[in-house]
Amino acid sequence: MRALYPGSFDPLTLGHLDLIERGAVLFDGLVVAVLQNPSKTPAFPLERRLEQIQRAIAHLNGVEVRSFDGLTVDMARACGAGVILRGLRAMSDFEFELQLAHTNKSLAPDLETLFLATAAHHSFLSSSVVKEVARFGGNVSRMVPPGVAEDLARLFNQANPSR
Repeated sequence: MRALYPGSFDPLTLGHLDLIERGAVLFDGLVVAVLQNPSKTPAFPLERRLEQIQRAIAHLNGVEVRSFDGLTVDMARACGAGVILRGLRAMSDFEFELQLAHTNKSLAPDLETLFLATAAHHSFLSSSVVKEVARFGGNVSRMVPPGVAEDLARLFNQANPSR
């Protein structure tokens, strides 16, 4: 069965990458679907986020990266996924994720949502936290893949992403 792992991935974190790697093992195919949300201004343009993910998953088989806008269930149908993969960092994520899962189920009864707990050592990570740390010159090298750390350093005009 194919699965869809949707998100904005702005930027991709090691927590996201952990779920992608685990999803690649669990499913026959995994589509990482990068949301283009016109109501938000991302730190990185869509094309850059797609490139960041492509570089980070180059070692994986059966994983593809696509962009989408609109409903997640429509993207899942378009790529032939029967499961939507979602990560849970903490109990605080659960209420929102459960609401999304119920909404998606009401729109597409044939789709299932599978929640995977984020690895404990990545449970504090969020794209917002990573951007905040990078903005103030903190070391994000243990939070994001190397290419993303370099992109964040450039974005915030810093010379060394691992300082």
